[in-house]
Amino acid sequence: MTDKLAMLEQKFGYNFKDFTILERALTHRSWAYEKMPAGNETEIRELQNESLEFVGDSVLGLAIAEQLYLRHPKATEGDLTLMKHHLVSTETLARLALNYDLGKYLRFGRGEEKTGGRRKQALLANTLEAVIGAIFFDSGYISARAFVNRIFADELRRATPKNSIDYKTLLQETLQAQKLSAPAYRVIETVGPPHERTFTVEAAWDGGKVIGEGTSIKSAEMMAASLVLEELGRNIKKDRKVKK
Repeated sequence: MTDKLAMLEQKFGYNFKDFTILERALTHRSWAYEKMPAGNETEIRELQNESLEFVGDSVLGLAIAEQLYLRHPKATEGDLTLMKHHLVSTETLARLALNYDLGKYLRFGRGEEKTGGRRKQALLANTLEAVIGAIFFDSGYISARAFVNRIFADELRRATPKNSIDYKTLLQETLQAQKLSAPAYRVIETVGPPHERTFTVEAAWDGGKVIGEGTSIKSAEMMAASLVLEELGRNIKKDRKVKK
C-alpha cells in the first residue's frame, strides 16, 4: 500500500507527513465495517473517511470562494454562488478524481467493489473531499488551498456564471426523481434603481422554503434552487446516518 500511496502523492504533487491520514482518506466505510468486529462503532469511524470528507468539504468551499472572489472582483454574490456550486458539484469533483485515477487507490468492502464503487461519481467526489481534509490536517489550510488551486486550475480558469450549472433544471429533475412536486418561485422583494436592482426570490417545495438573491430574477431563482439542492443533500445524509 505504501508504494501505491507514494505514486498517488506524485500525481497530487503533495507529500504527506503522516501516511495513515491519507490511508484513512482513501478508506470507504464498507471496508471498515468488514475489517472490524460488529459493535466497534468508534474504531470503525476512526478507520473510514466520512469525517475527513466533512472537513474537506468546508476547506474546499472556502478555497474556491476565495479564488472566485479574487478572479471576479466585480461579480455579484449570486454569480459567485453559481460558479462556486458548479465547481464543488459532485460531477466536477468526480471528473477531477478520475483525472488522478483516484478509484484505483480506494479501499472498499467486497460488496461495494462488486457494484463498481471505483467508478461511482458520488464516492469519487467524497473521496477527493476526504483527501483535501487529510491535507488540511496534515499541514494546514495553506497547503490544502494550494492543492485545491492546483487541481482546480483549469476549472477555475473556465468558470463563468453563464457556463455554470442550471440549478433550476437540476432541482426539478431531483424532485421528480423523489416523486415530489416541482418548486414554486416567487419574487418577494425588488430593491435599487433600474440599472442596479437586486431581486429576492422565494423557492418553495414540499420540504420548506428558501430565499435567493441576484441582480436578475433568473439569477435569484438559480441561487434559491442551489440552496434547495443543498438542503436536500443534507437531508439525504441525515437519513443515511439514521439508517446505519
